[in-house]
Amino acid sequence: MSAQMRLVSFFFILALIWFASCAPPTCYSRTLRLSKVIMRALNRTHESSLTKTCAEFLPRMFLDVHNSCIRSKLRDFLYVTENLPTEYCRERPLIRLLKRRVRTLLSIITRACYRDLVFYTDDCEALETGNISPRYSEDRLEHAIEDA
Repeated sequence: MSAQMRLVSFFFILALIWFASCAPPTCYSRTLRLSKVIMRALNRTHESSLTKTCAEFLPRMFLDVHNSCIRSKLRDFLYVTENLPTEYCRERPLIRLLKRRVRTLLSIITRACYRDLVFYTDDCEALETGNISPRYSEDRLEHAIEDA
């Protein structure tokens, strides 16, 4: 009887742990997860022999959901993917999947999570270069020098 009670309590604890991890995702967690998936798919597109020639037309993109320029970058990326120069590139499954995921992320950011996300920066160049270190523009630098 004691062994059965231990086994029942063990399964009860496992079920409790499993049930606790079933919380619905938040807007923030959904955008983070989807942006990472998009970046992996974009890297796969650049590395695959079937889509390498098509990936040359795609703009460079380093997604940061904390950057307020992400909406315009995603819109630009969608425009490019929908207007690729060859039909071959537009119909590649990896390109179509990437386009669908980018459209989903844009929809989540602009509709579902509107005003839920907090943007820490507005450095649009960082989404193209991947350099997200804070840099001072000339006018900010001048003000910093004047204040010192």
